[in-house]
Amino acid sequence: MDPTTQAFLAAVLGAVVAGGAVLAWHISDRQQTTRTVTEEPVVPPEVATVLSVLRSSAVIVDDTDTVVKASAPAYAFGLVRGTQLVSDELDAMVREVRRDGQIRETELLMSRPAAPARHVTARVAPLGSRLVLALVEDRTRERRVEAVRRDFVANVSHELKTPVGAIKLLAEAVADASDDPEAVKRFAGRMNLESDRLTRLVQQIIELSRLQADDPLETPTAVAIDDVIGVAVDTSAIDADSKNIDIVTGGTPGLEVFGNDEQVTAAVANLVANAVSYSACDSTVLVTTKADDGAVEISVVDQGIGIPPDEIDRIFERFYRVDPARHRSTGGTGLGLSIVKHVAATHGGDVRVWSVEGQGSTFTLTLPQHLPHHAPGQLGSAPSENVQKEVLK
Repeated sequence: MDPTTQAFLAAVLGAVVAGGAVLAWHISDRQQTTRTVTEEPVVPPEVATVLSVLRSSAVIVDDTDTVVKASAPAYAFGLVRGTQLVSDELDAMVREVRRDGQIRETELLMSRPAAPARHVTARVAPLGSRLVLALVEDRTRERRVEAVRRDFVANVSHELKTPVGAIKLLAEAVADASDDPEAVKRFAGRMNLESDRLTRLVQQIIELSRLQADDPLETPTAVAIDDVIGVAVDTSAIDADSKNIDIVTGGTPGLEVFGNDEQVTAAVANLVANAVSYSACDSTVLVTTKADDGAVEISVVDQGIGIPPDEIDRIFERFYRVDPARHRSTGGTGLGLSIVKHVAATHGGDVRVWSVEGQGSTFTLTLPQHLPHHAPGQLGSAPSENVQKEVLK
């Protein structure tokens, strides 16, 4: 073979080798790229579907601590900012689960800027080899309810202990004074007062427990407000007479509300009883009604001790009293206004208060009005807070 032919064959062979090398490099690069794309952590479609309908806060994090998928509640709750978890504690749990593959569950107190801290339950589990799933449930309301329940039980125990202890002491006093008829009569009268107070407390605890859930009424009916006020006034008549307090009623007659007769009567009776209890002797308590834009307002005005401005927001709490030193003399249980608040809530209404310390208060209970087809067009009106000023003249 001549040198020219050899050179030509060598050139062709070199070109083939070079082309093969280039082709091999392209194939290798494509395989690597495909492998890289395939190895990217991908959220399974069925998991993504579940996350889209979850009401819980759910987050999927990859092996670089990047959030690759999150449910809408997770964003609304503020659990994710951008592509990162906001909570350092939750982030640490995710890393621990990724390290050992063990499912973890714990309670956390999560704080957010310009927002109150939230109690949450976090459950973190591995999802495949590179993904971790975190489920977060807000338990703040449950913790608040538990705290309220504990306080309620503690307060009830304390309140029950007072009259029960008094009755026991009075019974011992009666036994010791068996030869003194006047002393026996006096102690027996005190025992009657304490037993009445205990009965009222138990009744109001039962009533409050029925209203606790703030559930809407199942079978509301038309409730005649004139009858409700009549019962409320009669209930407090003896206490009012003993203090020479006049209970005056006025406003628009014939009004009806939509609700439960027993609950509405209990609410108004508590307002009237409170007004009588905390009013001075020889004063006036005014109960008025008026219709206003599909609602009925029942206002109870007294000339009592009034409420300090910094305590108005607390008067509807269970067992809270503006003047704790007077609660034994007034026979109050501290539950009346709480019952009124719950009745208003279950009826879709509200209760508000206007008060001047040392002059008196006006409590206004607003409930949805029941309008029969033959209701008159002229509803009339009656004063509410302004009545306070008229009574005080």
